[in-house]
Amino acid sequence: MPEAVRIQRRATFAAAHILCRPEWSEERNREVFGACATDHGHNYVVEVTVGGPVDPETGMVVNLKQVDAALRRHFIDAVDHRHLNRDVEFLRGTVPTAENVALAAFRQLEPHLKPARLLKVRVVESENNAAEVSVE
Repeated sequence: MPEAVRIQRRATFAAAHILCRPEWSEERNREVFGACATDHGHNYVVEVTVGGPVDPETGMVVNLKQVDAALRRHFIDAVDHRHLNRDVEFLRGTVPTAENVALAAFRQLEPHLKPARLLKVRVVESENNAAEVSVE
């Protein structure tokens, strides 16, 4: 019999960003980041996977309302309808690639999902592009 169970919750947000390094020339930014070196936006999907033992009283690893509240309060509210380069404090100074957005989401959420353990955050930037951070 398994000791732990994983559950996953999904949310969406819309945000703009630009992939560039200010210390690089416009030409170098275009060479590295292509069309993403200009302002543009995405409709993102963030998927959060948490795990832990099932509480025998509730039958849940964690109440999904708690996961939703943490996801909204500690991540979605900060990024939804924002410019990731300029408006989001925890992304300041970071090139907001899908990889860095996923890392930031993991760091923002990890302390707030107890008693469950945050196992994975997946950020889908487009139908062709996603990034995943996991503890395994």
